[in-house]
Amino acid sequence: MNRKLLAVTALLALFVIGLGAYVRLSDAGLGCPDWPGCYGHYLGVPSTPDEQAAAQASYPVREVHAGKAWKEMVHRYAAGSLGLLILTLCLQSWRRAARQTASPILPTLLLGLVCAQAALGMWTVTLLLKPVIVTLHLLGGMSTLALLLALLMRQAAPSPLPVTAVPIRLRWLAGLVLATVFGQIAIGGWVSSNYAALACTAFPHCLDGGTPAMDFHHAFTLFRELGETAAGQPLPGEALIAIHWLHRLGALLVAGLVAGLAWQLLRHPGLRRWGQALLGVLILQLGLGILNVLAALPLPIAIAHTVGAALLLGTTLAVNLHITGGLRQHSRAPQEKIRLAIFSQINRALGRST
Repeated sequence: MNRKLLAVTALLALFVIGLGAYVRLSDAGLGCPDWPGCYGHYLGVPSTPDEQAAAQASYPVREVHAGKAWKEMVHRYAAGSLGLLILTLCLQSWRRAARQTASPILPTLLLGLVCAQAALGMWTVTLLLKPVIVTLHLLGGMSTLALLLALLMRQAAPSPLPVTAVPIRLRWLAGLVLATVFGQIAIGGWVSSNYAALACTAFPHCLDGGTPAMDFHHAFTLFRELGETAAGQPLPGEALIAIHWLHRLGALLVAGLVAGLAWQLLRHPGLRRWGQALLGVLILQLGLGILNVLAALPLPIAIAHTVGAALLLGTTLAVNLHITGGLRQHSRAPQEKIRLAIFSQINRALGRST
């Protein structure tokens, strides 16, 4: 596959993740009440007085807000462009020449994931920002970026270390860290989709008055509406505090594991640069998280925190691919080489006999 196209697609995926955070955090997730258009418009949004009046008549319970609608549509255009690029990559991977060097399975899975992402994007709107759908949509975006990075590293990165050169405990630790980082992103998505980022306003404590009461039962009931319990009652503040507090506890766990992995990488002569990169992204992400609380969730910092999570996931994934041999391509080239060698031997034998 085209390395430049892969790189552009991965950068666009990261941009779409940041743009999605911007739409969500600026309260524009329902800027368009329909999907895939916006008040029936596929290009642009209702802007003239007549168009806005018609849109208001079609959706009388929604206030027509052109600014929020544009934010949502720009996100959709960017996500649609990403989908088209991934479709191109998938089609390229099934070409005969490409299949000689790499399996098309991963690009095909990536295309399937993007189709699922489109469905989650639609349900995000039609189900009125249901927290479980919004969180799954975020995780789908992170997974899309991760698969693109894996493809890009397989195409462009230098050969990974031999598996025997890396202690098995380091490979297990790297896998555990990757799973933990992904789980922490899921909890962070749950915080954002429930608007619980400001449930705790102090640091390192939750509130200035000590440890408040927490309601973990209602906090982690997955199938419910935004701001409501499963029974349809208003979600108590104690549930929002529980969501936020669990995210902080998860951050402590992730920080400890990532720092431990970085330390082990720094001690390995061939992996020091990976340890430095991992430690740098971790420090950045922790700083952004603390600043979000102390500064009452400023929009640029909140968006940067989401992008930082994507960078931490990508760096951890890159470390895993590098030290576990995950960059080795599964191709049909060895079979072709065997056939060529057999035919070469036959031709030599026929040449000697003549």
